[in-house]
Amino acid sequence: DIGDIIRGKDLFIGYSQKYKDEKSKLEENLKKIFGKIHGGLTDSGAKNHYNDTSKNYYKLREDWWDLNRHDVWNAITCGAPKEAKYFRKTACGQGNETHGYCRCVNRVDVPTYFDYVPQFLR
Repeated sequence: DIGDIIRGKDLFIGYSQKYKDEKSKLEENLKKIFGKIHGGLTDSGAKNHYNDTSKNYYKLREDWWDLNRHDVWNAITCGAPKEAKYFRKTACGQGNETHGYCRCVNRVDVPTYFDYVPQFLR
């Protein structure tokens, strides 16, 4: 899942060397991206809080995901065609579908409630 990948907690290692190499490349790119974000922090307190000698920036990545996950969800689902079948019938509770919307009609929040459920339980 995207949140797990960004936060560095993705369990999928890959079945072949090709997948493992791609995951390593992705992780290196994430380190570079969050290294640039860390380098752009102007507040010394924030810079110290997110400092990471291993250059993984897991704290920064966790907080970035917490702040941006709704926007990421909207970018993925709201740009999908109306006929996209992303949601199950239970997505909105009581067996209702989203009916072409990027979220349940009666809710303004996006269903990111599984973000912190461990992957192996989803």
